[in-house]
Amino acid sequence: MGSTRKAFTDEYKQQAVELVIDDGRSIVDVAKNIGCSAAALGKWVQKAKAENNYSEKPLNVNEREELEKLRHENRELKMQLEFAKKVATWFAKDPQ
Repeated sequence: MGSTRKAFTDEYKQQAVELVIDDGRSIVDVAKNIGCSAAALGKWVQKAKAENNYSEKPLNVNEREELEKLRHENRELKMQLEFAKKVATWFAKDPQ
């Protein structure tokens, strides 16, 4: 019997890795779209990172500003959530 394993070219693998690393898409999403297993794609991504073909890109000014804004917003939302939990607990205890 012949092998049922799919063979992918190096160029194909590189393009798949670029979709994950450069575009920020998830490994599972890309794997579904290109027709390979997530495990195989994960190995390709790890290998590319280990070979330093793809290093983490530093954030540009706009990305840095957005990151800081999102971190601030995240802190605010966490505080609001904690407050809402305390209010809900208080109302649950008050038998009016």
